[in-house]
Amino acid sequence: MLDPSSSEEESDGIVEEESKEAMAPQSGSRISPSRTSESSGGLAPSSSRSSARPTSPSPSAASEEKEDLEKLHREEEERKKKLQLYVFVMRCIAYPFNAKQPTDMARRQQKITKQQLQQTKDRFQAFLNGDTQIVADEAFINAVQSYSEVFLKSDRVAKMVQSGGFSASDFREVFKRHIEKRVRSLPEIDGLSKETVLSSWMAKFDTIYRGDEDPRKAQQRMTASAASELILSKDQLYEMFQNILGIKKFEHQLLYQACQLDNLDEQAAQIRRELDGRLQMADQIARGGKFPKFVSKEMEAMYIEELKSSVNQLMANLESMPVSKGGEFKLQKLKRGHNTSIIDMGQEDENTLSKSDVVLSFTLEVVIMEVQGLKSLAPNRIVYCTMEVEGGEKLQTDQAEASKPTWGTQGDFTTTHPLPAVKVKLFTESTGVLALEDKELGRVVLHPTPNSPKQSELHKMTVTKACPDQDLKIKLAIRMDKPQNMKHCGYLWALGKNVWKRWKKRFFVLVQVSQYTFAMCSYREKKSEPQELLQLDGYTVDYSDPQPGLDGGRAFFNAVKEGDTVIFASDDEQDRILWVQAMYRATGQSHKPVPPTQVQKLNSKGGASAQMDAPISQFYADRAQKHGMDEFISANPCSFDHASLFEMVQRLTLDHRLNDTFCCLGWFSPGQVFVLDEYCARNGVRGCHRHLCYLRDLLERAESGAIIDPTLLHYSFAFCASHVHGNRPDGLSTVTVDEKDRFEDIKERLRVILENHIVNFRYCFPFGRPEGALKATLSLLERVLMKDIVTPVPPEEVKGVIRKCLEQAAQLNYQQIKDYAKIEGKKREMFEHPVFCLASQVMDLTILEKGQKDQKDPENVGRLVTPAKKLEETIRLAELVIEVLQQNQEHHAEAFAWWTDLMVEHAENFLALYAIDMDAALEIQSPESWDSFPLFQLLNDFLRTDYHLCNGKFHKHLQDLYAPLVVRYVDLMESSIAQSIHKGFDRESWEPVNNGSGTSEDLFWKLDALQTFIRDLHWPEEEFAKHLESRIKLMSSNMIENCVKRTRMAFESKLAKSSKSTDFRISPALCTMFNVMVDAKDQSAKLCAMEMGQEKQFHSQIDELIEESVRDMIQLLVAKFVAILEGVLAKISRYDEGTLFSSFLSFTVKAASKYVDVPKPGMDVADGYVTFVRHSQDMLREKVNEEVYIERLFDQWYTATMNLLGTWLTERMDQQLHVYQLKILIRITKKKYRDFRLQGVLDSTLNSKMYDTVRNRLTVEEATASVREGGMQGISMKDSDEEDEED
Repeated sequence: MLDPSSSEEESDGIVEEESKEAMAPQSGSRISPSRTSESSGGLAPSSSRSSARPTSPSPSAASEEKEDLEKLHREEEERKKKLQLYVFVMRCIAYPFNAKQPTDMARRQQKITKQQLQQTKDRFQAFLNGDTQIVADEAFINAVQSYSEVFLKSDRVAKMVQSGGFSASDFREVFKRHIEKRVRSLPEIDGLSKETVLSSWMAKFDTIYRGDEDPRKAQQRMTASAASELILSKDQLYEMFQNILGIKKFEHQLLYQACQLDNLDEQAAQIRRELDGRLQMADQIARGGKFPKFVSKEMEAMYIEELKSSVNQLMANLESMPVSKGGEFKLQKLKRGHNTSIIDMGQEDENTLSKSDVVLSFTLEVVIMEVQGLKSLAPNRIVYCTMEVEGGEKLQTDQAEASKPTWGTQGDFTTTHPLPAVKVKLFTESTGVLALEDKELGRVVLHPTPNSPKQSELHKMTVTKACPDQDLKIKLAIRMDKPQNMKHCGYLWALGKNVWKRWKKRFFVLVQVSQYTFAMCSYREKKSEPQELLQLDGYTVDYSDPQPGLDGGRAFFNAVKEGDTVIFASDDEQDRILWVQAMYRATGQSHKPVPPTQVQKLNSKGGASAQMDAPISQFYADRAQKHGMDEFISANPCSFDHASLFEMVQRLTLDHRLNDTFCCLGWFSPGQVFVLDEYCARNGVRGCHRHLCYLRDLLERAESGAIIDPTLLHYSFAFCASHVHGNRPDGLSTVTVDEKDRFEDIKERLRVILENHIVNFRYCFPFGRPEGALKATLSLLERVLMKDIVTPVPPEEVKGVIRKCLEQAAQLNYQQIKDYAKIEGKKREMFEHPVFCLASQVMDLTILEKGQKDQKDPENVGRLVTPAKKLEETIRLAELVIEVLQQNQEHHAEAFAWWTDLMVEHAENFLALYAIDMDAALEIQSPESWDSFPLFQLLNDFLRTDYHLCNGKFHKHLQDLYAPLVVRYVDLMESSIAQSIHKGFDRESWEPVNNGSGTSEDLFWKLDALQTFIRDLHWPEEEFAKHLESRIKLMSSNMIENCVKRTRMAFESKLAKSSKSTDFRISPALCTMFNVMVDAKDQSAKLCAMEMGQEKQFHSQIDELIEESVRDMIQLLVAKFVAILEGVLAKISRYDEGTLFSSFLSFTVKAASKYVDVPKPGMDVADGYVTFVRHSQDMLREKVNEEVYIERLFDQWYTATMNLLGTWLTERMDQQLHVYQLKILIRITKKKYRDFRLQGVLDSTLNSKMYDTVRNRLTVEEATASVREGGMQGISMKDSDEEDEED
């Protein structure tokens, strides 16, 4: 921007350099064809060609030339219009008095571009590929994977980014909402709260999103952008609207200087002239009857009142502006009454100034430099100066020697005298002993004014009689600052009717008391109040010719008012121009005075520096005229159609805003709002017109794909609706026919686009972004449907409109995911085919062609797709359906909170469309195929957890489809399992497999798989679910019962075929049968128990059967063990006393023992039995899985065999045992007792009465045999708890 004080050479250099490129067609209002062709780069034929070939141009060439000229003419008119508009905008920026830049607007974030979206995708993919150094757990990686697939790669997000509706904060908020549910579902960890996990995940997300960027630079960039989004300086606003209106820099410089935008007085005067012009225009409208067409005739009178009221409001706003920045005085605020309905013109006393109202305050700086001509004093004498302003304090300089009287001391004073008297005295110190005060050498009295020279000057001093130096001079500078409320001052000749009645030269000051009150005051020296004053309200100033008979003054001008004329005269022309300009600004008159003689242009080399103010402004005006800018500067704002101009600037501003780097959603920046507000207020643009234009522009952008905040639409629509229906939102009660018609048209357009947004809510508001936009859209639709602003629309009507929209949305959404599933499936097929792996472009083209063929020949498609492929596609489509419904619930359900039932209907309609394809896919499935059950599980698992969709229309239809399939499946499984049991047990080898045999394991696995399948179905209908459970439990109970019975039969058969001697060994097969019983008991608790608090009837029945079978098996095994012991006892019964065999054996042994070592008879029998027992115990302990059964078996085994021994001894109570019988029995009894004790048999069982009887008998027999036989060869019942030596 050019500084107002810059030189002509500098500015001319800029202008001439830039104007060579752009100003050729801009110098005049008319454009000649020759100049146009030259400036447009030769669009017209050149003269040389036309002379060489004088053939007549063809009609097409002539028409093209005419079109080019018309186009250039239109462009030129558009450029002029923009330049004129920029002048008005500049004035609004330079001196705003109605609006301020708002500070409470929501801060807009930087929008995401296509490149940034792709960069974000790459960064997240790099993290998933492990190419970053970010450490993360599996849960976070899964969350990022889901976010990347569902959100970042979504075509809806790409479309939103292309429309400029996504910011970085939106990406962050979507991820935060995405992980909150995941974090809440994580298990609790001691010492680690879920808030900490959430914060950690968000920090990692920020790191991934930021990539390798320096966070400090990003923060600085964000801070700078946020600051520019809040408050803009005037220079920034100028630059912004230069870009908006296409104004070149040099054009701005010319206009800035010529309009004197840095001169606040000129701008305030311009405003006053504009307001006067608007009042005059209102009067002309009232006189001429040229009113806009209103909806009623009575509004015409109201319209004039509104115009005047708005102007008076602007006057009041201008009046409230402070005259001086930080001034010490409270200026009287006087209103200029143009509307008698607001200000009573009769109260003249309130508008009349008194002398005390005009108060000025001046700051003086007095700098004493040196004194010259001081020769009579001795060089070492001390001299100093004092300075004072008449009526103020006195200040003194430092002391100096007479040989060098220099100081450079500054004194600051404050005075209320426009013509103060400044006294400076020179003193020397008295050397006399009796002198009471110093000796004054000289003095000077000066009367400075704000126009006095600021540099230091020599002044001749008035010397005293005691000073012999008569040529004393003092060099000093006096700077008198001009207060803000003093607009001009100087000496003038004046003559008036009521004031200044004598032609005399006086010191005048033009004082601004308030924005609308100025006074011309004359002052005398050393007086703070004016001698006389003239209030300039209603006066008109202009140049005048010299008045005959008035001596004094060369350049005349006057101030005229009805019944009064005041004549002024200055001593030179330039001073007159300055005075007329200042008074022209003060009076607010519409007529601009023009000097009778043109002021000669000054260059940078000529002219005194003190007189540059007047010619400089004229110079810039001349230069603006030279470049064709004068018509824009001098144009009367009241003569323009500001409604159309504002419409243009608002449209261009909106385009600029939507194309900047912020995600604005149609909201203007604070600086733009400020300028537009100021323009509307200053130029009388009706608020309804402003918002109607805004709505139209926003709707046009929305229809072309831009993202517009519905809250913004709601605000403007509510304003227009209130205005049209007479609620006066901006104080205007008049409504034009044009406003009403435009409002109805926009209302209909708005209704259509809102309904379209609701139909496309998944694509207009993807993932709930922009936040709250869908809810605001629904609220705005309800407002648009209202007939007026008072009567609310019936809820059923709103509900009907939304229902219709959601019905269309269901069809649209389903068709979209159906198309997506088709494209996805075809791409998968093509990637699997080697031919189509060469290029993705060929793949996409093939998909398109194949899709077109499929549409033309659907029958061919049906023949190619197999049932399995169709079912796979249906399952994939079901996944997409569920994903859509989940996203609707997560991101859009809150917006439809008032219409939850409509969202349920929408979901049912959506599912109904899917049901058509699902039914078609299931119809072609084979009756023997069960591959469709995953589809039911997928859909049912989603539907049963949704409160609104559970047992809904689609859910019941799904149950009706699958209930027969489930029953048939269970029937077939029951038959299959029964056959496998029968065949399995017939071929069973009883080899141990896991916890049982091969057949039992297969049976229990099938039963568990069947029950798991039925349980995982989670059948939603309670009655059918109970029936299925009961059916499965009963079937399991029957199958296990059959298994138990077959096992018991096999056990009995196996045991019957085994040996009854001590060679008998417990086989693994017998242990496996025991384990089958154990496993059957365990499985029955899981497979046969009824849930939901019912009686466990099937479980109890099968438990009783298992217990009975196990008891029988133990009894059979114990009977087998008893039979083996009976065989042993039968063998030793041959040695019973009194039998022939016993006597023979005894004799034979005695005879043979004399010659050879005869082995102990019967000990091999005992050892064989002990080995059998130990082997059986070890086998059972090792192979059988149930400890309880083993302990029960051992208890019964020990008790039965001990009872058998006791019975056998009791039968031989009257007989003495043979020594060999005694040895065998002692060995068997001792080993049995010890072995069973080691196996854990209780002492109460071991030390039974029968054991005591057997032990006592054997002890007595042992004693008898020792006496009779002479010893038992180490076999004894003593220490029966210890191991024998031979073991």
